[in-house]
Amino acid sequence: MITKAVFLTTLISCSLSAKEPKLLFADDFERNESQEETEEIGEGWTTESANRAQGNKQVDLRDGHLHIYMHEVADHAVSVRHEAGFENGIVEARFNLEHADDQLGFNFADMTYKGVHAGHLFRVVLTNSSVTITDLKTGIMKKEIREMRKAGSLPPEIENTLKDKTKRFPAKIKNDKWHAIVIKIEGDEITVTLNKRKVGSFSSPGIAHPEKGLLRLSVPREALVDDLKIYSAS
Repeated sequence: MITKAVFLTTLISCSLSAKEPKLLFADDFERNESQEETEEIGEGWTTESANRAQGNKQVDLRDGHLHIYMHEVADHAVSVRHEAGFENGIVEARFNLEHADDQLGFNFADMTYKGVHAGHLFRVVLTNSSVTITDLKTGIMKKEIREMRKAGSLPPEIENTLKDKTKRFPAKIKNDKWHAIVIKIEGDEITVTLNKRKVGSFSSPGIAHPEKGLLRLSVPREALVDDLKIYSAS
């Protein structure tokens, strides 16, 4: 089991180049809500539950963890957002996928960039059997590509290029156990480490976007998150 004491600051061994990362944000979720009816995450976190889940609560502070769960009336995965604000950097967290079909995404965005849908740049998605890294900026969320896909008019030659925008790495992530993830972003490359072991690296042009302004935790079912930190090495 990855405990808080063991996990915290293990990323120093994963620091970018010779420059020591600067801590931008940290949250251990060790606080209580004043009530249980509506979302009250605090520390600058926001969600889209008002629009996507008819105002129903989808995020809870539970036993010192962030509990994210998709409400039955929601029309989109839960999106729990916090400002990031770096070019090169590191995101670390502990997470728990309690059920076999749970998954957790770390979605990086720039809401000022209009060349993609909803600011999507790239994402790292975790399931109990894999880690998948996808360049969204030059792939499926690029506005022209997304519009052609929706219209069913995407040329085969462009469809074939999308295969190079994502890479899946096999990973054994036990359900109902706590795991530690470190996501290192440097230039056009992402490296993912799970429980102190490197899972893999992936390079693609969209990852080099200069401003990762927003981190979105994306949950289409349920997930627990704890001890999240965002570092800049820009």
